Amino acid sequence: MFQHKWAVIGIAVFCSLLWGSAFPVLKVSYEELQMAPDDTFAKIVFAGWRFLLAGIIVLVGLLLTNPKKVIITKRQLMVIVILGFIQTSLQYFFFYNGLAKVSGMQGSILSASATFFTVILAHYYYRNDRMNWKKVIGLIAGFAGIIVANWGQEFELAFQFTGEGYMILAALTGAIGTIMAKELAVGIHPFALTGWQLTIGAVLLLAVGYPQLGENAITFNGLGTILFIYSAILSAVAFALWYSILKYNKAGEISIYKFVVPVSGTVLSAMFIPGETLNVFILFAILLVAAGIIVINWRGRAS
Repeated sequence: MFQHKWAVIGIAVFCSLLWGSAFPVLKVSYEELQMAPDDTFAKIVFAGWRFLLAGIIVLVGLLLTNPKKVIITKRQLMVIVILGFIQTSLQYFFFYNGLAKVSGMQGSILSASATFFTVILAHYYYRNDRMNWKKVIGLIAGFAGIIVANWGQEFELAFQFTGEGYMILAALTGAIGTIMAKELAVGIHPFALTGWQLTIGAVLLLAVGYPQLGENAITFNGLGTILFIYSAILSAVAFALWYSILKYNKAGEISIYKFVVPVSGTVLSAMFIPGETLNVFILFAILLVAAGIIVINWRGRAS
């Protein structure tokens, strides 16, 4: 299943749709849980809670279906700790704090830069995953989409390091984590890799954020709790499936389908986040990243 072309494409697109839905969910969660936009530690703790629950969900599911695969060796533990730090702790420190200072639409588009970083890193790391003219055109179209999506109404480019900058850093660390997971996690069941790295990364986030968490920095209510649980399930499903197809396929090729993230993220943000609407810049950006997908997949992937 994880090696069949159309199954891989379907799973990759499904994961990207889930990740795209995370942008409006998290933006609404910030409001519902009354987290201040500049409260870094509240974002860190919320991310820790989310990924801890997600990791537990995956590990419990694996324990019930294939308990032997939950057990890892000392060498594998070191790999998972490193991945947990990069792929969960570091990436989502940048992601959560950056997303608080940009719109859901901007965040979803900026996150697509992870695709560019992954394709470029794969080119230099793997001999069988080289850049070709289709990838180059796709990357140019997608990168242009990122710029256009971040363009202001007065045609002025707005950028702040702790906002857009953090989102790009989150994408870069995510791309590095993808390559590392492909290379280092040999012999580890994809669900075990997902569950353990989410759990370990979450513990690291909580260890940093909890001692500094202010009183009433996070206030749960009915909708906020539902969104929190959904975001945890989203992470558990998306990461488990993503690592499963990553194990058997080229990182540079399947990462292309993450271009679906900004498409679903911008549309859903416009639907569910008050004050966010689809303007001409966002629509043009969606067309550009969609063009990148079409070019790369037109009549197969010629090398």
